[in-house]
Amino acid sequence: MEKDLKKKIGQLMVFGFKGKTATPEIKKLIREHQVGGIILFARNIGTTEEVLALTKELQREAKEAGHEKPLLICVDQENGVVRRLGDGATIFPGSMLLGAAGRSENAYITGLLTGRELKALGINWNLAPVLDVNNNPNNPVIGVRSYSESAEIVAEFGKQAVKGMQDAGLITTIKHFPGHGDTSVDSHLDLPVISHGMERLEEVELKPFREVIKQGADTIMSAHVYFPAIEDRENVPATLSRKVITGLLREKLGYQGVITTDCMEMNAISEGIGTAEGAVEALKAGVDLIMVSHLQSRQYETLSLVEAAVGSGEIAEEVIDAAYGRVMALKEKYLAWDDISLDSMEVVPPVVGSKLHEVEAREIYKQGITIVKNEGDLLPLQLEDADRILVVYPENSYAMQVEDKRYATFSLGEAVRQLHKNTEVVELSNPPKVEEIEQVQQIAKNFEAVIVGTLTVMPDDQQVRLVEALYKENKQIAVIATRSPYDIAYLPDIPAYIATYEFTTPALQIAVDALFGKEKVKGKLPVTLP
Repeated sequence: MEKDLKKKIGQLMVFGFKGKTATPEIKKLIREHQVGGIILFARNIGTTEEVLALTKELQREAKEAGHEKPLLICVDQENGVVRRLGDGATIFPGSMLLGAAGRSENAYITGLLTGRELKALGINWNLAPVLDVNNNPNNPVIGVRSYSESAEIVAEFGKQAVKGMQDAGLITTIKHFPGHGDTSVDSHLDLPVISHGMERLEEVELKPFREVIKQGADTIMSAHVYFPAIEDRENVPATLSRKVITGLLREKLGYQGVITTDCMEMNAISEGIGTAEGAVEALKAGVDLIMVSHLQSRQYETLSLVEAAVGSGEIAEEVIDAAYGRVMALKEKYLAWDDISLDSMEVVPPVVGSKLHEVEAREIYKQGITIVKNEGDLLPLQLEDADRILVVYPENSYAMQVEDKRYATFSLGEAVRQLHKNTEVVELSNPPKVEEIEQVQQIAKNFEAVIVGTLTVMPDDQQVRLVEALYKENKQIAVIATRSPYDIAYLPDIPAYIATYEFTTPALQIAVDALFGKEKVKGKLPVTLP
């Protein structure tokens, strides 16, 4: 294959690797295959100094390898439950909390400040915002990653988030086209099906995408979801469907920008057609960027199979040229070697984790945290210093494949202890075991108040039994739903209930402040409880 064509194919790839420094394998892919995009995960993120050093190292490799434009370096920094940046960076509120705050300008502010921190660390592309409309309470993969169950609200907040990040000079992604909100299956694990007709898809799923495309979308990520109303071949996900990607997105909605796949190693693709075979089909469908986030073997298979498909004429050279043209136009708009410092001694700019950003974020958290229920004016808690509080919650094993294990820890107990020294904290298994529930039920009667943290309660969940058991022993009980606001649907008798929409430290601290009357919170539920 001619060198120029091989280089173009490399520019259509977005690959990941393990480690906080660039591995010899990823360097080789950048040098020898001209791979033009890199995706970073928690495994790549250390201190802010380490992140900046890594992005510089990657860009140096590309510059020395003769890349015409800098690498696209992306992360999933949706904020809330899906975030990649760690210590030293500001924790910003996630989408559903922004929806609960009810002001779309907060989506702009969060987008702008997130964009400034990512750019300062050498990350130039954010795989956000999520434009899925969360109209299915049982959705295991979107949920609180969505702004609302209302297509109009998702559209407005999405537009503001995109504008904020773009104003910070960051490339954005709207996802997951044509909509992943009404599924009860996680596409990381299997192939979801959305069987609504076109009329309903136009009214709900497509509305936010149409609105943001009009405003100016940088990139769109496809969903590994099957839409029989659009694609008549059975079980063909949107990512591989020419009718979805070219027919609907390019021709009907008029989108001419870059389209990227979600990770092609997710089970909906890898356990079906296969990662490399899926890459060939995605390019034929009209996608521009192929994302293979994890296994090096699959990355090489993908390159090899795409090159072979071009060589045999299965993928026309014009298809590669068109995709390459769109990717390079995006790089031309946002990236230039003159704008990137490759100095390895440069320090992290002070904007990252700044006090100003922390104050802005905290203000939005106060607007979004929601007191859903407060019967008998139980809140704020009226306790003497000698009174004892019991704090109980299940271990935070991360709830979705896309969530970051590093942040799957609770700071709920610590937040209560800071305000009331006479506090005992009990962390249970997830789901809580029968014997654990019995033990904690016995001790609950010895406390003046009980605070329970729940984590995405489902029907017939042990967490329900836990709360019911504690309520039998102690009527002064408050529940903090630390992720899904729908938890209350299964806990109807509890007098006090607060939704935080995420288990980030600032969200839990402010919820506890509200429990004790130290902060006023103003959020309203952005979804209807079943």
